[in-house]
Amino acid sequence: MKKNLKGICRLGIVPVRSGSNDGSEMVTQLLFGDHYSVVEISDDEKWTKVKIESDQYEGWIDSKQHTDISEEYFNHLNNSEFKIATDIIATILYKKRLIQIVIGSVLPISSNEIFEVYEQYAFNGSSKNIGDRQGFEFLKQIIKPYMNAPYLWGGKTPFGIDCSGLTQQIYKLCGYRLYRDAAQQYNQGDKVDSLEEAIPGDLAFFKNEKEQITHVGILMEDQNIIHASGFVRKDKLDENGIFNMEFSTYTHKLAGLKRILKT
Repeated sequence: MKKNLKGICRLGIVPVRSGSNDGSEMVTQLLFGDHYSVVEISDDEKWTKVKIESDQYEGWIDSKQHTDISEEYFNHLNNSEFKIATDIIATILYKKRLIQIVIGSVLPISSNEIFEVYEQYAFNGSSKNIGDRQGFEFLKQIIKPYMNAPYLWGGKTPFGIDCSGLTQQIYKLCGYRLYRDAAQQYNQGDKVDSLEEAIPGDLAFFKNEKEQITHVGILMEDQNIIHASGFVRKDKLDENGIFNMEFSTYTHKLAGLKRILKT
């Protein structure tokens, strides 16, 4: 295997699996524009293990869904201000192929004209600068397309998403970078000492019987929380945890709160 291979997702959605076979669980997804380093290639070369640059998450993709890029372009992706798609679904004409992409996809649009020519694209949809940080009012609007999305382990789209995928994507659209798993996200941001001190937009984390962080959601106004549990839903939050209003019971035990949004 050649050293320092780099790649980029040039399909709408690509499953990233825990192992090098179709039967392995999906642990996350690549969306159009996500770039990565190649960690390993399976002996039969049918599978490629990648490390996603945005969150350093690792997993296996089908080698047929891998697109090589140069190290120069990889570095350009790391150091340039690109656009992020804000429509639930948009289209991009990439090298004469029309591709449906989802909200949160990174677009090959930057101020560097050389790389714009290199990419050969045409985009039809709404977008914003990926590094343009937004506050809670923007968050309230951008979370709407995800409401009622079905829970999907490893999912990152309005058509299937898990709890930490939801928080990661919402904050990505707001201009902030979160890690992939709830336990990793718990180590980010500034600690909020109590629910009384929390403000809308803060992250709320929840633990299991072994005191492990297993769930995360976004605090909204009036002590509501939006989280992915069965589907992306709104429930009440108090010092004990999430109170499911549909079944009149607590479903998740509160572990702590973190502040990410700075505006």
